[in-house]
Amino acid sequence: MNIDVLTLFPEMFTPVIGGSILGRAGEKGILNVRTTDIRDFSNDKHNKADDYPFGGGGGMVMMCDPIWGAMNSVDAGSKKVVYMSPRGKVLDAEKIEELSQLDELVILCGHYEGVDQRVLDYWNAEEISIGDYVLTGGELPAMVLIDSVARLLPEVLGNEKSALDESVYSGLLEHPQYTKPREYEGLQVPEVLLNGNHKLIDEWKFEQALKLTQERRPDLLEEYLNSDREFTKAQKRIIQEITKRKLK
Repeated sequence: MNIDVLTLFPEMFTPVIGGSILGRAGEKGILNVRTTDIRDFSNDKHNKADDYPFGGGGGMVMMCDPIWGAMNSVDAGSKKVVYMSPRGKVLDAEKIEELSQLDELVILCGHYEGVDQRVLDYWNAEEISIGDYVLTGGELPAMVLIDSVARLLPEVLGNEKSALDESVYSGLLEHPQYTKPREYEGLQVPEVLLNGNHKLIDEWKFEQALKLTQERRPDLLEEYLNSDREFTKAQKRIIQEITKRKLK
């Protein structure tokens, strides 16, 4: 997958896309993240890329011309364009899955008070938010989007199954995890995880995930229970015990 990031601060991406899992994905040729400095396409002698907004108001707005040049340089007209914006639809598992199916993606990072609306209209940019709050620019949200999309690409994660088993993707929040040693500072690993009975272990994991979701994200639990999933007899029993809800 090729991702072009258009930004005023390309140096912010270097340690992120070059390290850890994303770095290894790049080395394998699975993910190619290219950054383009919007200022390189400014016609101003000082590489100015913003100006005061028409109609007044605080802050500065990124101008059309530099962004236009950056868009053309990556052939954005033939690709999906996303603009990281607090007014966009909040990024969720469904959108991440959709974007992970693309071969090419262009991410525009705004700054200051945003970008000239004509850019978004002309390039048919989809506005995406990572939450109901405002950051100083679109760079950090772009990194979140890249990381979340990349981990769904084949062979990016060491364990392919883990990409869909974790919180939210499975429909429930993830169960607690433990590793060595068995005892630390008087705190024990649950015995069920040590007995080798995989049937009981799976039931324990499901029960813990269900309890956490009920406590922290009841909205997710309601959606999960109302889905068309088929539950095993053991899962139905656990659901009924925890939620006091009868299933068909």
